[in-house]
Amino acid sequence: MGIDLELHSSRPANSNWRKSRVTLLRSSYGHGDALADALGSLHLFGVPGRLTAVDPYGDTLMNEQEAVAALQEIHSLRQRCGDERQLAALDDLATLLAECAATPGSYLWFAGD
Repeated sequence: MGIDLELHSSRPANSNWRKSRVTLLRSSYGHGDALADALGSLHLFGVPGRLTAVDPYGDTLMNEQEAVAALQEIHSLRQRCGDERQLAALDDLATLLAECAATPGSYLWFAGD
């Protein structure tokens, strides 16, 4: 199980992969399993917040307002993770959340397995 990240300039056509490439700004595919583990731990600990809503088995979209809220959760989540792979995944996620938050009309697509 892994979660890939894609930052899009507008809402992506997630029903059609080829069409979704038109809005793609940036992607991250290298930390999928570690990101899924880190975000999955939120469910185990019962932590509330926006990142808890990410579906590790499906697709989740966040707009720039949701990205602002999720970005504020990263620090707390980093404190719960001791694994270097998970910390690297969270750093990458934080970068993409910050870019999404700073780009009006953008969406961050969490593509789960």
